Amino acid sequence: MTRTIFTNGSFYTLDPSQPIVEAVVVEKGRIIDLGTHQEMILQWGRTGSKLVDLQGKMVTPGLIDSHLHLSGVAFNFLDLNLTGMKSKGEMLDKIREKANTVAPGMWLVGMGWDENLFTEGSIPTIEELDHVAPHCPVYLKRICHHAFLVNSKALDMSQYHPSNTVPIGGTVVLDQMTKKPTGLLLESASQLITNYIPVRTYQELKDCLQQAMQFAVKKGLTSVHTNDPAYLGGLDATYKMYDELLNQEGQGLRCNLLIDYPFLPRLIERGMSAGFGNEKLQIGAIKIFADGAFGRRTALLSKPYHDQPGQYGDAMYDPETLYHMVQEIRAHAMPLAVHTIGDKALENVLDVLDQFPKVEYRDRIIHTSLVRNDLVQRLADSSRIADIQPRFVVSDYPWVKERIGEKREPYLYAWKTLLDSGVLCSGGSDAPIELIDPLLGIHAAVTRRTPGDLHEGWNAKEKLSMFEAVKLFTAGGALATNEENLKGTISRGKLADMTVYSNNLFTMGNPDELLQTDIEMTIIGGEIKYNK
Repeated sequence: MTRTIFTNGSFYTLDPSQPIVEAVVVEKGRIIDLGTHQEMILQWGRTGSKLVDLQGKMVTPGLIDSHLHLSGVAFNFLDLNLTGMKSKGEMLDKIREKANTVAPGMWLVGMGWDENLFTEGSIPTIEELDHVAPHCPVYLKRICHHAFLVNSKALDMSQYHPSNTVPIGGTVVLDQMTKKPTGLLLESASQLITNYIPVRTYQELKDCLQQAMQFAVKKGLTSVHTNDPAYLGGLDATYKMYDELLNQEGQGLRCNLLIDYPFLPRLIERGMSAGFGNEKLQIGAIKIFADGAFGRRTALLSKPYHDQPGQYGDAMYDPETLYHMVQEIRAHAMPLAVHTIGDKALENVLDVLDQFPKVEYRDRIIHTSLVRNDLVQRLADSSRIADIQPRFVVSDYPWVKERIGEKREPYLYAWKTLLDSGVLCSGGSDAPIELIDPLLGIHAAVTRRTPGDLHEGWNAKEKLSMFEAVKLFTAGGALATNEENLKGTISRGKLADMTVYSNNLFTMGNPDELLQTDIEMTIIGGEIKYNK
């Protein structure tokens, strides 16, 4: 295999032993040497090495998204994308436009709506959905994936009846006057509908997943940790799809698969556990949910919602059930990846985890949105990592302040507090909830404001430095999968995964320059997988 010298770059290695170098030498997918241009050319340049001139560009370790749903990104290439709609009217127009292309009786599926962005109108009613799409069933996921909209056709085709048993933790929202469905479903009530939506063919899913992988690489990502079996037809189909795309067809992107708890028995049957696989494709932690989200007040709080006294949110499982789930997962020495938004949900999870021995791989506390001082101290454990999504601060402010109140705001998205307290942290997007763009995540971590806003940032004391933010999406991502000796820094012996930028993130005078920064090149295993 050809030896490659990537040279004439500003390589920020994140390795304290050699913080900045000019050249990196790669062979067989690994970094074998690094240093000055002159040293590397003298040492390696006379033996037929291929030279790649980076023209002075900034390079970091390959960017890692520690939590997303690549299947959801893929579906945006298939389904109606309602992300960023600014009014109810705009959203309804988009639905009408799509409905006109859908044959009668065929499902119109979409995602991404967010009423908090509306400058006009509120959540569309079932009557409005019926008006713009009278001939086809409609199923639309909110951006958080915790709330859903359906029209009457969808209820009819799903054989909905008021006497139907709603899955535990779910709600069919009813009109207070008529007691009929408003079209809004919360949490697991979506299962009343999804069981009737035709399954995509394997090839359809694989094709759009391939597009999503290519899109991720274009955004500078070299690795992602993705949660998909519930959306790609189960464990077997999901693993087969990823195995074909990564190991057989060489897509390049490295993927760590989070496996939903219901698929644990099948995982065991197949003899798989955390770490199963190779450097391209690997099994990760078992994913469970502890609560919901702030938007619909389903995140579980220790004290009531500020804007709805008496409402604490919803626990997905009672303590006994949660205990037995963790017990089963630990019986197979598996780590957990637990969705926890509210502080009480976090407390419940830690209370259960503390009753079991640690395992080889770190437990991942996903989101860790609202904390308390006592919980921060319990998170500061080398066997745990807070898997945070900086862009949530952009999506949730300012309305989230009304939900939790001024007294608790200092503990909301308290990333700086977590890091300063010794909590291991990784950075992700939760795409398609947020855009699959790590530069936007870094911008949110550094500024804590929406691009274009001019204020100092929401809860500004929790802003991260550029170095801390970049580290979240590099070294932090490696920690989340216990691969810190394999990736996350540009170091000898590690995988040759690197991201090249049009601007230098560490010397820019204003972090808003991130918004005009392009990914110039994505290098995975020493191969240029994207070149602008």
